[in-house]
Amino acid sequence: MEQIADMICGNFEPETSVFPYRSSSYLSEFFADAETEYVHDGSTRKRWVADTLGKILSEPRSDPRTPPDSFLRVIATLMDQGDAQNEGAERPMALEMLNAALTRENLEAFYGEDRICYLRHTGTSQTLAPQANPHRPLSADELKRRECLEVFLATCSEDQLIEEVLVPLFRQLGFHRVSVTGHKDKALEYGKDLWMRYALPTQHVLYFGLQAKKGKLDASGRSGASNANIAEILNQTTMMLGHEIFDPEVSRRVLVDHAFIACGGEITKAAKNWLGSKLDATKRSQVMFMDKDDILNLFVVTNTQLPASALPPTPEPDDDIPF
Repeated sequence: MEQIADMICGNFEPETSVFPYRSSSYLSEFFADAETEYVHDGSTRKRWVADTLGKILSEPRSDPRTPPDSFLRVIATLMDQGDAQNEGAERPMALEMLNAALTRENLEAFYGEDRICYLRHTGTSQTLAPQANPHRPLSADELKRRECLEVFLATCSEDQLIEEVLVPLFRQLGFHRVSVTGHKDKALEYGKDLWMRYALPTQHVLYFGLQAKKGKLDASGRSGASNANIAEILNQTTMMLGHEIFDPEVSRRVLVDHAFIACGGEITKAAKNWLGSKLDATKRSQVMFMDKDDILNLFVVTNTQLPASALPPTPEPDDDIPF
């Protein structure tokens, strides 16, 4: 905390420092920019900042490995590329100094595609970001990423939807052992395209199965080229909830606790209602739906890396020399 406090205060030689010097009023502004309510009380700057960081780190957190959201916002504010000095906008020297302080906590700072600084856990490579709200307004950069992914979803295959979109997304959301179960050859699928598990803060583990469909999921009389009938999902969901999976890490067979139905298009309300009416009360509570909008918004707000084929093309260099 004292090392990071020095970086926030800018307690280095002005001619070579890569962190701006912050006086008392600017420290208060810094923590206000990080969406906290801490105001400098006029005491020694470094000691006050270190104590404030200690208070922030004692705030509630989503799980033991993830720092509180306030701390993640402090790091993002500290590494704002607009504050770069005595180096380029990518701030390589500042990033190196910050990572020297974070490495003993198994954390690493890096810049995302949106040029915001994030932390990730070096053991699991999970990106640690403030609690994602998929319903908040998106920035201009986020809207561009959403459009790129939407174009990809319109043209990708079902295997690409699973392997290039859903697997990275659920790994980013903190699920463990996200495993594709033979979707290409339909071997040992038993109604699920992938399975995964999620560890609760109490260390209890929940198992999830997922059935993915590329196009629209509706309750029409028959399937078409661009849609799937919900009746096709009924047998797959029943098989998913009733068939055991083998978890090699605990060397035992376990039942799926919940089933995701993920669709690269729209899941109509009629389809959800029909499936709910056909499942008994117990199984109905185990089924969750994700349609295209859910996938797009979660993908963007969690800063999951876009598939390579979804990235916008790099403009060709102009050979003409401007006057």
